[in-house]
Amino acid sequence: MWKYCLKKTAQVVIVMILISFFSFAIVYFAPGDISDMYVNPEMTEEQKANVIAQLGLDKSMTEQYFAWAKRAVHGDLGVSLSNKSAVWPQFMQRLPATIILMGSSMILSLLLAIPLGLWSGYKKNSWLDNLISSLAYMGMSIPSFWFGMLLIIVFAAVLKVLPSSGMHTVGNVSAFDTFQHMILPCITLSIGHVAVYIRYIRANTIGQLSEEYVLTAEAKGDSQTKILFRHVLKNTLLPIITLMGMNLASLVCGSFIVESVFGWPGIGTFAMSAIGSRDYPVIMAYVMLSGFLLVVGNFIADLLYAFVDPRIKRGGASGGK
Repeated sequence: MWKYCLKKTAQVVIVMILISFFSFAIVYFAPGDISDMYVNPEMTEEQKANVIAQLGLDKSMTEQYFAWAKRAVHGDLGVSLSNKSAVWPQFMQRLPATIILMGSSMILSLLLAIPLGLWSGYKKNSWLDNLISSLAYMGMSIPSFWFGMLLIIVFAAVLKVLPSSGMHTVGNVSAFDTFQHMILPCITLSIGHVAVYIRYIRANTIGQLSEEYVLTAEAKGDSQTKILFRHVLKNTLLPIITLMGMNLASLVCGSFIVESVFGWPGIGTFAMSAIGSRDYPVIMAYVMLSGFLLVVGNFIADLLYAFVDPRIKRGGASGGK
């Protein structure tokens, strides 16, 4: 198991290096000159040259990348061009809000998808299966920004039962108030994942129901609920573990849109404003965070998958025999 973990850790490091290099190259070759954010027409040529030298923009892309990587390893992601403040503290200030929204969305997705997917697979081709499958297809097709605006119109503007934006009401920082503000963005962020999970769980449930251990449980007289949630569920969720790891980055990218629609004060809103102002250090930090979550999510999913199914980590040894 330790060799398996070390191998996966080495892969994570290599992938992160490649992500950082190519992301830096994209920012470097992007249209426009970063130095324009620091110099002004009133400066002399000598002053402009000094500013460019201080920023390291007079060096080659490779030299600039290694200088950035050396600072990034020590937690220095640069200074925002918009507010002239360090990027990392600003990310850390907004990260908890994004984590709360992402975590709630993932929990809600599983709580809805697991029972719906199991019953849809168990009742294959019934009216219940057709209804759940139709809703799942709709969920995969609906754009998140459109669905979010629809929820705002219905529940905030028309019914006036839920707040439309922000994380807190002015002067109210209670947990219940935060929960109310989180309902609409959480539903919007999770609707697509619920639909995908339902489809995977349904397909896996249909396959597992033909296995011998299910037939044995039925012969013993076990109830439908016991068969689904005690016997079928474990094997059904194996592919979902990998899928959840892959969806960590999509949750961050999804929060990019959802946080902007609902005015949620997370890193998605921060990155959106950075793109509008061409704040390259913030954009680079956001890309690195998304890539890191994707790679680490897959890493954790691989470890969990190997823990649940020991045949995976022994695959290399058995394959050589």
